[in-house]
Amino acid sequence: MVNLVEIQKPILHWLVKGAGLREQLIEIEPGTFMNFWAPKDVVQSKPNTVNPTSPDVKRKKSKKPKPPLVLIHGFASEGIITWQFQFGVLLTNYAVYIPDLLFFGKSTTPSLDRSPDFQASCIARGLRKLGVEQCDAVGFSYGGMVAFKLAEAYPDLVRSLVISGSVITMTDSINETSLKRLGATSSAELLMPETVPRLKDLLSISMHKKLWFPDRLYKDFLESMFKNRKERKELLEGLVISNMDAKIPVFQQKILLLWGEKDQIFDIDLAKKMKEQLGDNCYIQGISNAGHLLHLERPCAYNRAVQRFLAYVNSTEDTGSINV
Repeated sequence: MVNLVEIQKPILHWLVKGAGLREQLIEIEPGTFMNFWAPKDVVQSKPNTVNPTSPDVKRKKSKKPKPPLVLIHGFASEGIITWQFQFGVLLTNYAVYIPDLLFFGKSTTPSLDRSPDFQASCIARGLRKLGVEQCDAVGFSYGGMVAFKLAEAYPDLVRSLVISGSVITMTDSINETSLKRLGATSSAELLMPETVPRLKDLLSISMHKKLWFPDRLYKDFLESMFKNRKERKELLEGLVISNMDAKIPVFQQKILLLWGEKDQIFDIDLAKKMKEQLGDNCYIQGISNAGHLLHLERPCAYNRAVQRFLAYVNSTEDTGSINV
């Protein structure tokens, strides 16, 4: 029987290619490959090669280049599926790069390092191979934690951050409080459901709006999206650190915390506390009638907020304030 989720992927890939992105599997280190969707001008059809000095790129350099923007997905699905309502709008003004994190999509590694630091390192090295010297980054949920690590470790690479439904670091206390509130015994139980009822529960707490889907679609989603279960469970385990080891980095970048006001996984009060910890370079905006999956529930409001913030960051005149 045809998987209803899988048959949508070729259509989505066709749309992405039509918008000017191409898929590139990049070898980060021996045996470690990270898949990127990147502007076609910097990607060749030959596997694992990038040619930033190609004639197309040289012609492109004669125009004012679009600022690079990296979109980092969460735990439920790979990059293109996560950002399907964003890439088309953002491509108008930005050179969009969408990586698949390790053990999502075609990205894989023999390394036993499951930390978000390693994910961030692979993204940074992949972007360097694609010729990106500086970028803005948008991170959602698990991808937000990776984005924070990327900005912390590579301040010269990351100019600004937009973070949604995430935390700087997943400490013991944050993890335990969230699981207790949501009635789960572990992050894997919550985020990697194995049955249709569990997947329905996850969707219910992830979205403010209650949507109905046939069980067939839930079954196909489980089969299609939750692969590499062993490795992904290890990724979740690699997130949590003790409260004693947790430190709030001093970020040089401007940061926007863009939140669903009805987020049940990481509520907006947690975002407000992060804003206080991160200081004057951090801004916060809530989107009404949206939960954890705000970029899917309220894509137009989400896209406007991201573009407004990035326009402020990219402006030549820094007024010292932002109206979002």
